Amino acid sequence: MRRNTKIIIASSLFFALILVRAFAKDLFYDPFIEYFQNDYLLKDFPPFRIPKLMLHYFFRYLLNAVISLAIIYVLFQKKSILKFSLFFYGFMFFILSISFLVALYYRVHHGYLLIFYLRRFIIHPLFVLLLIPAFYYNRK
Repeated sequence: MRRNTKIIIASSLFFALILVRAFAKDLFYDPFIEYFQNDYLLKDFPPFRIPKLMLHYFFRYLLNAVISLAIIYVLFQKKSILKFSLFFYGFMFFILSISFLVALYYRVHHGYLLIFYLRRFIIHPLFVLLLIPAFYYNRK
């Protein structure tokens, strides 16, 4: 694949990630969006339904992961890198989801930021920003 084609496709896929973020409020159930935008240190957790919340987090993570994996494949075009990334995304969702559920269950009041950051890693495509430089570094 030519370099210009790679850049156009990767840019389009990054734009798709931006669109997921832009329309997330309309597409996904997340009562914590407004909670963390306001003065959350003085308020209790908003009412939420764990099964519905985790299902929507899963779908959002899956959508971001598929787009991120497509970006990684377009940039590197190696199945070994794609397999590792797929395993990494699956493993991290499992670890982050369990951690998030435990933090919610025990209502971690001293660690509001723990819940905030666990949620952020689940719903935002941060791993692609970590994996791309790591794969470029490994390639050299």
